[in-house]
Amino acid sequence: MPQTAKPVRNVLYIMCDQLRRDYLSCYGHPHLHTPNIDRLAAAGVRFTRAYSQGTICGPSRMSAYTGRYVSSHQVSWNGVPLPVDELTLGDYLKPHGIRTALVGKTHATANEAALERLAIEPDSSQAQALNEVGFEPYLRHDGIYPDTPQYAQKTAAAPYTQYLRQLGYSGANPWHEWANSGAGEHGEILSGWHMRHAHLPTRLPEAHSETVYTTERALDFIREQGDEPWCLHLSYIKPHWPYIAPAPYHALYGAEQVLPAVRPSPEQASDHPVYQAFRQHEESRNFSRDEVRLRVIPTYMGLIKQIDDQLGRLFEALEQNGRWDDTLIVFTSDHGDYLGDHWLGEKEFLLEPAVGVPLIVRDPRAEADSSRGTVDERLVETIDALPTFLDALGLPSAAHRLEGRSLIPLLHGHTPAWREYAISEYDYAFQSPARERLGQPIDRCRMTMVRSEHWKYLHYDGLRPQLFDLINDPQELHDLGADPAYASVREQHQNYLFDWHRRLKRRTTISQEEIIQRGENFRYGEVEAHKIVKIGVW
Repeated sequence: MPQTAKPVRNVLYIMCDQLRRDYLSCYGHPHLHTPNIDRLAAAGVRFTRAYSQGTICGPSRMSAYTGRYVSSHQVSWNGVPLPVDELTLGDYLKPHGIRTALVGKTHATANEAALERLAIEPDSSQAQALNEVGFEPYLRHDGIYPDTPQYAQKTAAAPYTQYLRQLGYSGANPWHEWANSGAGEHGEILSGWHMRHAHLPTRLPEAHSETVYTTERALDFIREQGDEPWCLHLSYIKPHWPYIAPAPYHALYGAEQVLPAVRPSPEQASDHPVYQAFRQHEESRNFSRDEVRLRVIPTYMGLIKQIDDQLGRLFEALEQNGRWDDTLIVFTSDHGDYLGDHWLGEKEFLLEPAVGVPLIVRDPRAEADSSRGTVDERLVETIDALPTFLDALGLPSAAHRLEGRSLIPLLHGHTPAWREYAISEYDYAFQSPARERLGQPIDRCRMTMVRSEHWKYLHYDGLRPQLFDLINDPQELHDLGADPAYASVREQHQNYLFDWHRRLKRRTTISQEEIIQRGENFRYGEVEAHKIVKIGVW
């Protein structure tokens, strides 16, 4: 960090869940206007080539919190725990007196086997720090599955469930029955988990919705801090499904504002077996129907609009209490959503609608004035957030662990040497329909994206790669992975992949500074030894 840059005091790390990059007006959506997020972009830098390191919640978020690739932190799917020796955002910040708290979702999973092996009491503060991946859970709010026995206790104990009960909302599961359901003509409960109900408003008024509740708790946290430094991870659980919104957001957009699906024609569609397997998933078959897209996408847009309105409240509060001027703000998403593009639903594939995420960074310091309102096309990654926070706060880095890069030099107008490619990973071993359909062994289901300036290369264990020309085919409709004319491009990107594997940080228990010091100590000890006895040589 330049010597003239005084460290910022606070960090506000805002993350949406399953928000596509192109569903914000500052990223070009023609109908969905998000003035508050646009305002943040005008005050900071908007990155147009930002990539998540994983396409589902758990892996992508653990990369964000550790600053490391999925292959390094090993959380390859939801419900997979982080190794206990991985350090996260809170582990880097809290020793320096910075309160590091969560309001919202992390999708962190307790490493119960490790706690038992290390004889750590499950209810201890040490266990909580590990279970919450380093965050103080000011409000842990991951969302729910309805009527699922293994989630019943968790749902009943959730702060949002308790909040709804205090307001008088009844039922066995008020979160589901009010916040995630609509009402039929005769008052019957219609679950928002069924996409045919996406056009209905929730039974809950907007003031008591998940997004408003989450924002209120974030405001509470910020007010409580006074002049003490803090880092808040504000992590909204929307616009992730269930696709159902409170009034008036359920009706702000209509079918006429749904953009046409980006799909290859039957003769264009890739015959790659993994792509074809994912097209057979239920969510893909559903979103391949126009009536589903026209029912769901307006609600998806409404959920995003509600988040933007709530961020307006948050930004206004920051200005009023003076925190706008000393807080680094980062806005992003954990991954995207296909919404029927490429004949796919959900996000479990490595094409742009899933791996491309919005990333807006606002540094309040004068050193960033020259970059305000600019657009940066360099390849950046989710793992860059943590090194950026350490740099902005003036804290030591951890070059032996962190695989991301600080974005502060870019915000301050510098032009450092930058990465040639971005990486994203996906392990479809957990997607049993695809794995079984393909007959792939569990340990041969890895997919890896290498995205360079011009190309996207998708590597598969035991199967041919895919290749897309992102300059001439930005919508990724023409798979060149088997075309002999592009053999040299595929070889180049396979070399990038090998280079990336070589550079993963595996020596994590000793810092680079310690290695240098040991070398100096060794040389000093050698000199002292020569004073006592001459060392023999062969």
